[in-house]
Amino acid sequence: MHLKALPGVDHLLELTKKKAPFRDIPRRVILESLRNALDHTRQAILADRDPCMTDDTLLDRAYRLATQKIRSRLVPVINATGVVLHTNLGRALLCEDALDNIQTIAQSYSNLELNIGTGKRGIRYEAVEDLICELTGAQSAIVVNNNAGAVLLALNTIAQDTQVVVSRGELVEIGGSFRIPDVMSKSGCILKEVGTTNRTHLKDYETAISDNTGLFLKVHASNYSIQGFTASVALKDLVVLGKAKTIPVMEDLGSGTLIDFSPYGLPAETTVADSVSTGADVVTFSGDKLLGGPQAGIIVGQKQTIDRIKTNPITRALRIDKLTLAALESTLKLYRDEERAVREIPTLRMLTISFEDICKKADRLFNILQKDIKADVEMDMADMTSRPGGGSFPDLTLPTRCITLRPRHMSVSKLETGMRESTPAIIARIEDNKYILDPRTIQSGQEDIISSTLTQILKKK
Repeated sequence: MHLKALPGVDHLLELTKKKAPFRDIPRRVILESLRNALDHTRQAILADRDPCMTDDTLLDRAYRLATQKIRSRLVPVINATGVVLHTNLGRALLCEDALDNIQTIAQSYSNLELNIGTGKRGIRYEAVEDLICELTGAQSAIVVNNNAGAVLLALNTIAQDTQVVVSRGELVEIGGSFRIPDVMSKSGCILKEVGTTNRTHLKDYETAISDNTGLFLKVHASNYSIQGFTASVALKDLVVLGKAKTIPVMEDLGSGTLIDFSPYGLPAETTVADSVSTGADVVTFSGDKLLGGPQAGIIVGQKQTIDRIKTNPITRALRIDKLTLAALESTLKLYRDEERAVREIPTLRMLTISFEDICKKADRLFNILQKDIKADVEMDMADMTSRPGGGSFPDLTLPTRCITLRPRHMSVSKLETGMRESTPAIIARIEDNKYILDPRTIQSGQEDIISSTLTQILKKK
């Protein structure tokens, strides 16, 4: 009997035309949502439940379903974790210059593959190639969609069907279960492991040489470290051996950097220019890690080798679009003035910020929160550590001062869930049964949003 009482879709569709909330929702979404609302009610009836079947109830349910369907899936979040290059949260934030250039290029036609000087077809990589070479000292460069793609492309070009000699201690997993041996296999190379997990010597590479050796590969330990009784071969020594044996040498830097971080109190990290200066044939690195730009895989090295890579058919499958090029070009330009780069590229700014300035950020956030939510939480400040993240500086912890919260009337996990499910989502961490806000990765202007969101959630209890 109840099933016969259900209104038809056409009837409900006519009603939505008179309801203001439905006006900006596409008709096909409204139809699907109405059908789903009716189906939900139908299933409830068949399960011997007694659902409310008024037109308004059905329209309310359809509206909730429709708004869920049309909302954006990729949304901004506030990173309060203290992990600067948080892979789950999109890694590097782009600088203002990059954002402005994306806007400029996105809203108009561009000379993406037009040589304005000749009026003939151009090459998209020319937008950044000279700039990359200027900053790294490389003879030539090309950019693809990410560093895994860069490694695959370079290996396929240089060493397909030949052995690639690599230290067993450098066969890393680069995230998301993607492993160097797997990338090598897909590139058509034959893996030749040498040495042991903790110790590899130059003689190991030399002993491994055969008539089918196509490449020496060195993988930089950017996302792990081996300590204790260890030995590895420096890139410059591998290059000397490669030249003597006429075997090309490649280094995968992973999270490559264009500046020396040691003057900023961070560990010295091999720069791209350092690797290029050894004479390595190819060096690959990421654009969205320590460089602080968009996701990209940058390949630099000897012109003869890079020219071969450029003509590999796989290059087209891995090419980057105009928006990535626009963001990368703007980011790279800042590196012509290191002081300005550190100041204006968010990743560099967050990594190099002084503890004194972190404390000032913590005081500012603490005072805002104390005014708004003091009655609902036990609140304190604690000296803790942040992390670089993104497979960079694996052993490094950065001193920070965090805000610690323990709700008086709800669990910490419930608070974390509420913050994570808010709009915008606020992602923090839980330690020692406390909700931790790390100001290192909280951007200017987000303090009030955090405070108002906390207020709303804590008042619900």
